Amino acid sequence: MTSFGLRTLPYGSFSTAQDPRPRVGVAVANQVLDVSAVSAQLLPAYAEVFASGTLDALLAGGPDVWATVRSAVESWVHDARARAVLDVHFHAADAVRMLAPFTVADYVDFYASEQHATAVGRIFRPDGDALTPNWKHLPIGYHGRAGTVVPSGTPIVRPRGQRRTPDGEIVFGPSTRLDIEAEVGFVVGTPSTLGEPVGLDDFDQHVFGIVLVNDWSARDLQAWEYVPLGPFLGKSFATSISPWVVPLAALEHARVAPPVRDVPLLRYLEDSGMPPWGLDLQLQVRLNGEVISEPPYAGMYWTPAQMLAHLSVNGASIRSGDLYASGTVSGPGQKQSGSMLELSNGGREPFPLQDGTTRSFLQDGDEVVISATAPGAEGTRISLGEVRGVVHPSRSST
Repeated sequence: MTSFGLRTLPYGSFSTAQDPRPRVGVAVANQVLDVSAVSAQLLPAYAEVFASGTLDALLAGGPDVWATVRSAVESWVHDARARAVLDVHFHAADAVRMLAPFTVADYVDFYASEQHATAVGRIFRPDGDALTPNWKHLPIGYHGRAGTVVPSGTPIVRPRGQRRTPDGEIVFGPSTRLDIEAEVGFVVGTPSTLGEPVGLDDFDQHVFGIVLVNDWSARDLQAWEYVPLGPFLGKSFATSISPWVVPLAALEHARVAPPVRDVPLLRYLEDSGMPPWGLDLQLQVRLNGEVISEPPYAGMYWTPAQMLAHLSVNGASIRSGDLYASGTVSGPGQKQSGSMLELSNGGREPFPLQDGTTRSFLQDGDEVVISATAPGAEGTRISLGEVRGVVHPSRSST
């Protein structure tokens, strides 16, 4: 497990071998504090918030509850007098089993990186415009499946489906172009009212924190099925998230201005005069232990505040536990791509690994780990955790 500093204090759900019941925990260095147990003694007015063992009630509590609980946890871990109560409720991080941190209500995936969208456009439309005409006018996204959002460490079974071979034959079988998408996810806490859009300035009143996301993608299935309605089976088989939710409150020093936009935005997306919600996050992608890419998040064209505003501008309501993700994070550098599709130029240029093998797409047995850090106070960097998954062979012979 990742070691978190005393200023990050992310929330998750865990159990132990001795007690399989889910409990809410806060990561403190290389330990996990059982907040479900501690709150009954040190924060009894909020004990019910942690009774279920998941973050569901905490998310629904809203900004005042989030601030009160975080302030309390900060005081506990820094107050020697509280340690007498806390000590018996700490668990070694490598001795706990991390669970899904919250119940995912809905899932939306965006396409917010100009570098990624441009690279993919050049791969699939070499003779046309890399970006579609709408791309710089609105954050493009699609609705995914909440039921297949899984916690880090869940085996990723190679999906099966229809695909078209290079010679035009339509076949059914395991995906041959299984890929990753290194993303950042945003976890909604406070719900909104149906028919009432969420404005840019209300982002931090609704979004609790972030997780890291690997939105696994079967490129061959997706390429055949996505016209005209977009991603379906090529994306819906699994989306992995990190087990620790890092509160927005921990990212104060990571906030930066987004890139300069060269196309005027409509009023509901115009953020030039507002506090910035660009985020200076540094991702790292490891394949079987080897770093293959380090995508920078700071260059993302669309901010999470704009994504939420667009998601709800038609009056669609958001629910506590909603998750929306940034889409693949990619930068302009050769090893800053958040997908193997880009790293291998659509599979045409396999990239070498240190063990002497090459990859265009994932093989059975491959393990992918995505981690990230962000600027902290006084020039430090804080960890944002990691999301990992191992590819398992397809289970059906149909």
